[in-house]
Amino acid sequence: MWNDFKKFAIKGNVIDLAVGVIIGSAFGKIVTSLVKDMIMPLIGLMMGGFDFTKFSYHFGKSEIKYGQFIQTVLDFFIISFSVFVFVRILQRFKRKEEITKEEETIDKKEELLMEIRDLLKERSEQPLR
Repeated sequence: MWNDFKKFAIKGNVIDLAVGVIIGSAFGKIVTSLVKDMIMPLIGLMMGGFDFTKFSYHFGKSEIKYGQFIQTVLDFFIISFSVFVFVRILQRFKRKEEITKEEETIDKKEELLMEIRDLLKERSEQPLR
C-alpha cells in the first residue's frame, strides 16, 4: 500500500496539481489586492466617494451588513472578469504556438501531393514537341 501511495503521489499529475494550486492561490491574492486596493477605490472615486461597505440595517441588537455583501459580489465579478481576461490572453498565445507547430509539420500525404504538383508544373512549362 505504501508503494502504491508513493507512485500516486509522485506522478506528474499530482505534482502539477499541487503547483497549480499554489500558483493559483498566489495569483488569487494578487487579483484580490488589485480589486480591493486599486480598482474599487477608483470606482468609488468616480461615483463621488461611494462605499457600499457602510450600508447596514440594524435589527434589534444585530446588524445586517448588506453593503458588505454587495461589495463582495462586486469584487467577485471584477475578479472573475480579470481571471477571464488573463485566461483568454493565455489561450491566444497557446493557439499561436499550435498554429506554428501545425504549419511546421507536413504529413506524408501533403508532401506527396506537393511533389505531384511540382512535377505537373514542370511538365506544363516544357515546350510541346
